[in-house]
Amino acid sequence: MATKKLTTEQFVSDIFDYRTEQEWTFKGSRPAIIDFYADWCGPCRMVAPVLEELAKEYEGQVDIYKVDTEAEQELSAVFGIQSIPSFLFIPATGMPMLQPGAFPKNVFKQVIEEQLLKTPETAEEVEE
Repeated sequence: MATKKLTTEQFVSDIFDYRTEQEWTFKGSRPAIIDFYADWCGPCRMVAPVLEELAKEYEGQVDIYKVDTEAEQELSAVFGIQSIPSFLFIPATGMPMLQPGAFPKNVFKQVIEEQLLKTPETAEEVEE
């Protein structure tokens, strides 16, 4: 599986309908990462192959989407995207985390393992 392009309409129908909902309600069935990028952005182009690798590595566990900030200005404005790349990390439950900047693969993997894929059981194990 590869990363998937995401339009504003797809975001509203598949991720979160910010037009009608006041509080965050994730519609997805598994955690997700949304990459806010632009084609002209050098750091965005550097991160793109890493995201493709992660999409294959975590297939069936984490969905990875790409949002073109030039084409999807409304969606970018909703999240206040001011610098790209910016990443929205969405756990299956709980609040999403927005983080600007280009990261190396090991940082993405750490966030995926520690924030997106952790379950209440594994969180308890860590605390012991």
